[in-house]
Amino acid sequence: MTKKQRAVFCVEELEKEYPEALCSLEASNPLELLIATRLSAQCTDERVNKVTPALFSKYPTLESYCQADVADIEKLIYSCGFYKTKAKDIKELAIKIRDEFGGRVPDTIEKLTSLPGVGRKTANLIMGDVYGQPAIVADTHLIRITNLLGLVETKDPKKVELELKKIIPGHKSNDFCHRAVLHGRAVCIARRPKCDICCMRDYCKNKVK
Repeated sequence: MTKKQRAVFCVEELEKEYPEALCSLEASNPLELLIATRLSAQCTDERVNKVTPALFSKYPTLESYCQADVADIEKLIYSCGFYKTKAKDIKELAIKIRDEFGGRVPDTIEKLTSLPGVGRKTANLIMGDVYGQPAIVADTHLIRITNLLGLVETKDPKKVELELKKIIPGHKSNDFCHRAVLHGRAVCIARRPKCDICCMRDYCKNKVK
């Protein structure tokens, strides 16, 4: 079986296990999703979702972030960690979106990654969830699981992204990433994987004999 054939199998199995491929970050518009994803760096989505309601309520528009006092943003996002850097990035990315992108969250990887604090993982999430484009969000769950399945042989996020783009059908790629995250939290848990109930165990390096 080739990697591409195995990838198609994994896509299908995860579709059965997790019919709703939902992003776990809660947001009501592209800007909120962008900010929530920035906050999620080295922080759980659960924690981010507890912080963002107050943040989004106080800053309901792009311009409100542009005019915000960074210290006030810091207070609201303190529990997400690295709050000083994140608060600075949030204000600066808002200003850049206003001044250089006409007030609209950019729709290419290149433009998105030109925003302060936005890397390829965040950019891919926006491309997939907001703009409906093929995207690979190389988070820790996806990297771990696809290595275990032999779909990639690297821990480098960009290399994982590029390798998976070759073998995951484009129209399935974004949902595959969301499902991999759900699977990583529910079954393929890093230090205590539930291999006996894993739908992809036959192709996993940790297969229980």
